[in-house]
Amino acid sequence: MTTTPDIQIPLEIRPKDGRFGAGPSKVRPEGIDALVNEAPLYMGTSHRQAPVKFMVSRLRNALAEMFVLPDGYEMVLGNGGTTVFWDAASFGLIDNKSQHLDFGEFSGKFGKAVSGVPHLDDPQIIAAEPGTRPEAVGTAGIDSYALTHNETTTGVSMPLARPEGADDGSLVLVDATSGAGGIRFDASQTDCYYFAPQKVLGSDGGLWLAAMSPAAIARIEKIDASDRWIPPSLNLQTAVDNSRKDQTNNTPALATIILATELCEWINHNGGMEFSAGRCDKSAATMYSWAESRDFTTPFVANPEHRSTTVATIDFDDALPADTINAVLRANDIVDTNGYRKLGRNQLRIAMFPAIDPEDIEALTACLDYVAERL
Repeated sequence: MTTTPDIQIPLEIRPKDGRFGAGPSKVRPEGIDALVNEAPLYMGTSHRQAPVKFMVSRLRNALAEMFVLPDGYEMVLGNGGTTVFWDAASFGLIDNKSQHLDFGEFSGKFGKAVSGVPHLDDPQIIAAEPGTRPEAVGTAGIDSYALTHNETTTGVSMPLARPEGADDGSLVLVDATSGAGGIRFDASQTDCYYFAPQKVLGSDGGLWLAAMSPAAIARIEKIDASDRWIPPSLNLQTAVDNSRKDQTNNTPALATIILATELCEWINHNGGMEFSAGRCDKSAATMYSWAESRDFTTPFVANPEHRSTTVATIDFDDALPADTINAVLRANDIVDTNGYRKLGRNQLRIAMFPAIDPEDIEALTACLDYVAERL
């Protein structure tokens, strides 16, 4: 058993809030206050009655405003997280053959979920080494392009655009779980921009949400009307129908909804996506410039244009074991800075979501200097 060095970081240089996890992520105290204030008439009540339906409506409207959704786009939600949505998409969104960009653990999972599905052709997988990103390639016969806005495990983000040369009517499906609400994008370049709320939205798990284009909804309707068997709990047409009523098919996680609503409305009240992305930009500039200026650290993502502004991955010199650094930080109430275990690198992973104050990111770098000097 490794012994954690007894290093006491001075209180005056510590972050005001020491939560830097990439998901579940920091929940704003204001979100907890909103939950407490709404709880007497909201928690423990029917999800088909006015209090919960009104909260779902607030969340759908706040997301549509934040994303500046084009006319005809709809916010759809359902039970379960992104993993459940991949299964639902394999039944209700992919018509026959999909293309998947694989550049990390999470971005690769959708392609694996689709592989072997009996009613679909094997997907086309375009892979890149962790820390880099591939490009989508317009290909005849591909009806769905699966992109990832931000690869949570590696700290790589990608711009969103419809692939050149793609067949007419093909859809762009984007996993945005660690990007939605923190990274700018043009919604018109996507057909299904889906995510779970426990990362950028500073909420809890238990839901998937998706901004869907008219083309995506038309695809769902077409498949639902076909003879394809779809498990009832994964039926996206059911999710669309219920979302239009501001509800979910089954009982949702009520606390998750209100926490996500509070965060989205806070962003919109302060200027929308520009405010939110601006906070992430500031935090990222601090984090990466610090890592580049020290002789014991380097950003894992070599190309600055590929670096995420919501999740930073920082490699440390082997003389400074990341596990030891993480243990010391945790002993000083600075938590969840661990790198993604399957990457197997001597690395810290730092969330820079909108709810995390840029000043706390700056304080974190001071704490890292303090710990490194003593190790």
